[in-house]
Amino acid sequence: MKFSTIALFLLALAAAPMTRAAQTPKEMADAELPSLLTIYKDLHAHPELSTKEERSAAIVAKELKAAGCEVTERVGKYDNSDAICYGVVGVMKNGEGPTVMVRADLDGLPVTEETGAPYASKVKTKNDAGQEVGVMHACGHDIHMTSLIGTARVLGKLKEQWKGTIIFIGQPAEETVGGARAMLKDGLYTRWPKPDYALGLHDDAEIEAGKIGVTEGYCYAAVDSVDVSVKGMGGHGAYPHTTKDPVVLAAQIINAWQTIDSRQINPLEPTVVTVGSIHGGNKHNIISDEVKMQLTVRTYKKEVREKVLASIERIARGAASAAGLPDDRMPVVQVDKDGFTPATYNNPELTKRGAAAMKAALGEDKIIEKSPTMGGEDFSEFSLPDHSIPAFMFNVGAVDPAKAAEAKKTGAQLPSLHSSKFLPVPEPTIRTGMIGMTSVVLDLMKK
Repeated sequence: MKFSTIALFLLALAAAPMTRAAQTPKEMADAELPSLLTIYKDLHAHPELSTKEERSAAIVAKELKAAGCEVTERVGKYDNSDAICYGVVGVMKNGEGPTVMVRADLDGLPVTEETGAPYASKVKTKNDAGQEVGVMHACGHDIHMTSLIGTARVLGKLKEQWKGTIIFIGQPAEETVGGARAMLKDGLYTRWPKPDYALGLHDDAEIEAGKIGVTEGYCYAAVDSVDVSVKGMGGHGAYPHTTKDPVVLAAQIINAWQTIDSRQINPLEPTVVTVGSIHGGNKHNIISDEVKMQLTVRTYKKEVREKVLASIERIARGAASAAGLPDDRMPVVQVDKDGFTPATYNNPELTKRGAAAMKAALGEDKIIEKSPTMGGEDFSEFSLPDHSIPAFMFNVGAVDPAKAAEAKKTGAQLPSLHSSKFLPVPEPTIRTGMIGMTSVVLDLMKK
């Protein structure tokens, strides 16, 4: 009797369907990858300029809805513009717990693609000046959007592993600056839960695909655009002694500006003052009345930024005064307040925690330390001016490992971000970004 009972039990056990162990985020990411690659190639082939991201935003919104989010479209109000803001907010709720924001940017660049990829962009459009330009995802925002979609899909299927609220953000106008600010202005942190953490990723044109670069503390610089008008007193090129030549004066000012970084700022504080544009005069033998310059200024700390901007104006006015120009012909220095991008600061504690989670998911050797950069990123807006919302942005390698090895061997320059030839190797880049982001979110929101 006892034998029969045991036998029947074993037979029933054998006949019962085997319950598969719960899938890991890595396994789920791999399962999603084929369809995500299709989305990526579509996004890559159809880029849109800043503030024009209607199609891209619609795709992100559709995919977030399918992943289980409550989605709101056209979130944002631009400063000094009536343009539609194509911001997307997708909310995924799963009980009580922390609120985590995950952000991706939507816009492409006015670059004509020269990668030769079968899914290369052939898009042509008119820019705000009415000029026809090519459009390309030369900064990898197509990678960012696809990784966001993949992360939402995986987290939507892993609700037994986390609790709280995830806010997925599709942010427009990162390249021209203003998209993040526009979404905040439209009540991002009042109409929806204010996040306890803000997360983002950016692809990297120097790191091998399959690896992630992590920077603790400042990782992207504050960016200021400065317009300078150097006045003079024009006249005939044969009689310079009867003029005040603004071209010569501008040259002196430019040289003097180079001492700001080398002689006025602590050498341990990264600073960049670059004159990107200079225009003066229109004929060989005429000394003009004015030279116009455009500068980009990069700093990290608020006090350094303020000192650099003050020095730019002081040096320009001092040189003009030394040249004998009257007060009404002093240089005019204008800092574009609307175009300012704050420095991106990775909260040290959150960065350490995020790096540990990604190492556990991807492997110790896949997470590397990355040096800060003087590039700018308006992801910084989401952590607020006082950094009261801990933020963490990491860099996902996008370079074919074989090409990276060859470049290291030969010294050849790899295509950089914003290059017409920049093309991420999509499969490992998207996979790594998705797994990395998912692992950080799960660690912050684990049950």
